[in-house]
Amino acid sequence: MKYRGRIVAFFLIVLLFATTIGTTVTGITKDINLGLDLQGGFEVLYEVEPVDEEQDVTRSLLESTVQTLNDRVNRLGISEASIDIEGEDRIRVQLAGVEDQTEAREMLATSARLSFRDVNDKEYLDGTDVEEGSATQDFHPQTNAPIVTLQLKDASKFGEVTTKIKNMGEPDNRLVIWMDYQEEDSYQEEVTKEEPKYVSAPGVDETLNTTNVMITGNFTVESAQRLADIINSGSLPVHMEELYSDSVGAQFGEQALNKTVFAAFIGIGLIFVYMMVVYRFPGVIAAVNLSIYIYLVLLVFELMNGVLTLPGIAALILGVGMAVDANVITFERIKEEIKSGKSIMASFKAGSKNSLSTIFDANLTTLIAAAVLFIFGTSSVKGFATMLIVSIVVSFLTAVYGSRLLLGLWVKSRFLNKKPTWFGVKKKDIQDIADYKETDDVTFMDRKVNVVQHRKKFFTGSIVMVILGLASILLFQLNPGIDFTSGSRVEILAEDGLTSEEVEKNLDELGLEPKSIVLSGDNNDIAVTRYDTVLSEDEIAEVKEHFVGLYGNEPSVSVVSPIVGEELVKNAIYAVGIASIFMIIYVTFRFEFFFAITALIALLHDAFFVLAIFSLTRIEFDITIVAAILTIVGYSINDTIVTFDRIRENLKKKKRVKSFKELAKVVNKSLVQTFMRSINTTVTTMLAVLAFLFLGAQSITGFAIALAVGLLVGTYSSLFLAAQIWLVWRGKMIKKKPVVFVKKKKPEGPQV
Repeated sequence: MKYRGRIVAFFLIVLLFATTIGTTVTGITKDINLGLDLQGGFEVLYEVEPVDEEQDVTRSLLESTVQTLNDRVNRLGISEASIDIEGEDRIRVQLAGVEDQTEAREMLATSARLSFRDVNDKEYLDGTDVEEGSATQDFHPQTNAPIVTLQLKDASKFGEVTTKIKNMGEPDNRLVIWMDYQEEDSYQEEVTKEEPKYVSAPGVDETLNTTNVMITGNFTVESAQRLADIINSGSLPVHMEELYSDSVGAQFGEQALNKTVFAAFIGIGLIFVYMMVVYRFPGVIAAVNLSIYIYLVLLVFELMNGVLTLPGIAALILGVGMAVDANVITFERIKEEIKSGKSIMASFKAGSKNSLSTIFDANLTTLIAAAVLFIFGTSSVKGFATMLIVSIVVSFLTAVYGSRLLLGLWVKSRFLNKKPTWFGVKKKDIQDIADYKETDDVTFMDRKVNVVQHRKKFFTGSIVMVILGLASILLFQLNPGIDFTSGSRVEILAEDGLTSEEVEKNLDELGLEPKSIVLSGDNNDIAVTRYDTVLSEDEIAEVKEHFVGLYGNEPSVSVVSPIVGEELVKNAIYAVGIASIFMIIYVTFRFEFFFAITALIALLHDAFFVLAIFSLTRIEFDITIVAAILTIVGYSINDTIVTFDRIRENLKKKKRVKSFKELAKVVNKSLVQTFMRSINTTVTTMLAVLAFLFLGAQSITGFAIALAVGLLVGTYSSLFLAAQIWLVWRGKMIKKKPVVFVKKKKPEGPQV
């Protein structure tokens, strides 16, 4: 009865979580803030510049600017705007889900420095002479045309101004009302244009001793209301220059969300099936545990008020791969113990204990990469890093403690005694524990394997591939996106399909000549056009208006200035460099310096091959690929650490290794022992990545390709390259300095 109670406890725990997840997950997912790429909207990075030479851009000035921007955004009815100060002179604005992006952009960018001037551009009144909040949209009493009315503070002052304007005589008796007048602006030049910069220029025939001012112009009701809102929000105390912008049409966001969620379901489903087929009953436990993990990650992310982006969803699914890896490491160790002849209970305890340090080291090194990515990343990349950090922490807790708790309830119930097949172990593979003796001869799929004797072939193959990769990069270079080169990128969506000629013809009508046009999507329904130049706000508005009228879908537009492009390149190099340094320090601390340098060679090898593949295929290389490379760096060292941990464990058993031959046997044994874990982890993670690649949104394709290549190369380097480079390097000095493992209170690597 006592043992049966553990099984009952298992089902109660599962039922409790199933009920909790079933009743709350919908609310949690609805409350999670979606990024621009999943619901549409836009993001702008402004550089703040002083209005005049006497003004300094201080923190208080930036904060007052943010307050004014927030007020303007609130007038648009947007409740979830993100407006943040970055550095010493920048402000980033993110507005997700905004319906009229052109209106919002204009409202943000307008400094709203109202001024009343004569035809010679002499200023008489400015925004400080207007009563706060007095501007309203109204209609002209005679023509019924939309107008803006406002209240001045001093009627006599306005009377003096109108007297001066009246006395200038026709045709110069005009009170020119400007918004954001610049020194180079001139009424005489603007009056000849079809769409002048000034707001209106009414004639003044008499002195007006009043506080009521009526602004007329070629307004619609909407544009008059927008002008009134801008005036009421107050003028910005600074000028703002746009450095970067990313505008995503609502249809693009909806399509990306639907495709990515579908790909996530398929990827996770395939992982569950694979785990249950390979690991039998523990695989079922892993599926339950992974479901709890996904729920907890979403819950934590929602409580953090995080913003979920396309790369963020990818990070969540990659976190599933990390959680699977932790389960795989534990389950493989349990299977090894069962094959050695131990009981199910003893195997469970030994396998859980032996796998803990490996899981800890592997997760912490990946966490280092994610932390560096968060520090140096911007926008969606930072969102990806945030989700990856949450995923790693939660996956460690659920995999280490959750899976062990649930599986432990069954093991301790004695129900699984005499049932090794439930763990995927055949009875014929189980040795008699009395006869069991650990040797350096190991088998993989019932065959003796000697990996290290082929090390020269692997070294030669890698050198050849590196040379070919270098040749590709030197000849073809990379195909950098606008993130790194500056310029503009426009994505056009037409549900009935597009042709390059059709897109080119429409752009020609707008006076735009793209550098390239690439068609993609299920039936060529998306056209991606690139420009070397930075499109102006007016050009962006014109492009959007044109294609919305043509296809009913708002295009997505990204604009990057040369300054931001240079910074992204610099930050990407810093990120990889700093991540590598921290990993070397950690691996040196946990193992030894030789292991650390070898691990660095392996991860640089993997990152290089991703660059080489992108060079060869000419796939656009953007900032999300940098995120992918840093993830690969984390995954690569994760794989390598697992192998090194097994080498360290086997060296501990040997205590002292005095010859190269003996060291080679230890390395070979360790590699063969980690084969199945590496294969299963790669397959499960690859299932999720391939689901994104073939079923996910088009905007994440390059990201998925980078991850797929990195996973394959990372598995190769950890199994066939890293450990064997260490073997050759360390083996050359073994006669002078034998490998001696000295036990210490804290876990340490082999000591020389």
